[in-house]
Amino acid sequence: MDRHEDEDSGLTRLPELAQPLLQFDLAAEIEHLQCEESWQRGSGRSSKTLVKHPDFRIVLVAMRRNTEIKEHRAEGRISIQTIVGHVLLKLPQQTVEVPADHLLALDRCITHDVEAVEESAFLLTICWPKNAV
Repeated sequence: MDRHEDEDSGLTRLPELAQPLLQFDLAAEIEHLQCEESWQRGSGRSSKTLVKHPDFRIVLVAMRRNTEIKEHRAEGRISIQTIVGHVLLKLPQQTVEVPADHLLALDRCITHDVEAVEESAFLLTICWPKNAV
């Protein structure tokens, strides 16, 4: 694949993930993720990075019912927008439901688990502060 240097940070990235204009058919992308081996026979989840810049990323995540992404955190602020299904975000002090057509925003460095209550797909957006890049 063709790679190039980012003018702002010197980091290498895939140019097709950082075009000035990107457009996606999310239903088709979700269907493709559900054909992946990781979904079919592996972890019960699959993901694809749709947009990738040094300070901004969008990842589409598909999860089978009752699968989890165990404790983790992001250095940047995140949002989770559930497209289909229903996920739970387990935070240190509470559990938050994020059903289809809902959006959750979470501050930086908050530890959390993600659990799919039913077959689900969501968009994860991560934004890093400029000085953290």
